[in-house]
Amino acid sequence: LAIATAAGSAGQVFGAPVAEWMLSFMSWQMTFVSFAGVILAMLLTLPMMRAPAMASRAELEESMGQILGKAFRDPSYTLIFLGFFSCGYQLAFITAHFPAFVTEMCGPILAGGALHNIGITTTSALGAVAISLIGLANIAGTLLAGWAGKRYSKKYLLAGIYVGRTVIAAAFIMFPITPLTVILFSVGMGALWLATVPLTSGLVAHIYGLRYMGTLYGIVFFSHQLGSFLGVWLGGRMYDIYGSYTGVWWVGVAVGAFSAIVHLPIREKRLEGLVTA
Repeated sequence: LAIATAAGSAGQVFGAPVAEWMLSFMSWQMTFVSFAGVILAMLLTLPMMRAPAMASRAELEESMGQILGKAFRDPSYTLIFLGFFSCGYQLAFITAHFPAFVTEMCGPILAGGALHNIGITTTSALGAVAISLIGLANIAGTLLAGWAGKRYSKKYLLAGIYVGRTVIAAAFIMFPITPLTVILFSVGMGALWLATVPLTSGLVAHIYGLRYMGTLYGIVFFSHQLGSFLGVWLGGRMYDIYGSYTGVWWVGVAVGAFSAIVHLPIREKRLEGLVTA
């Protein structure tokens, strides 16, 4: 899962700068269509995938209803669900609003010639570089998280990641925003960007088994998407009201600290009564 997640970030590394380059000579509509064509081409890889092996008889003895009932009654599952909310909030807010935030805060600095010597002449270019750096750092961070999750407690690793995000976001918003701090923030946050995915999904599989992991992780991921919705919507709403993103950043800091705390009481061992293959 860490390898697959890291591979997804490779597209982020190239996607933002390529989009910025394409917008220099074609409309945003044609840029969208071009990316849509690339996505459709990726569908050609689906027939090459192998179907998974059938589940064993022992695994099939326990129904989905039974495992869902056990998971929903388990406080640890609720804590995992709640903890994943902030991941969605932070990632979606940054992805949707960070380029606009960079434009607002760094426009005057770049207009004065800062970073022109390395080819960053506009705030949109700096925003594209920032998103690309997040993806690049995420490749290393996610692979490291997958490696560590195999050897150390997943809940403590997750708590540490959320603490790291909280500290990085708080430091970024407290200090003056410059192109340098934007780049440093992108690398630091990028290293923790999707590192939660292999650890969260691995924690679900570790506690509840693999048979219905897709369903159980899908429900947990719903919490992630609720956070994503709130991060994108609240970012725009609060900016319209207050003319600043500062409040939304501090909400992200608070929910990150909340996620770090709720992971600590999780009971990280296989739920009793589950059938093992």
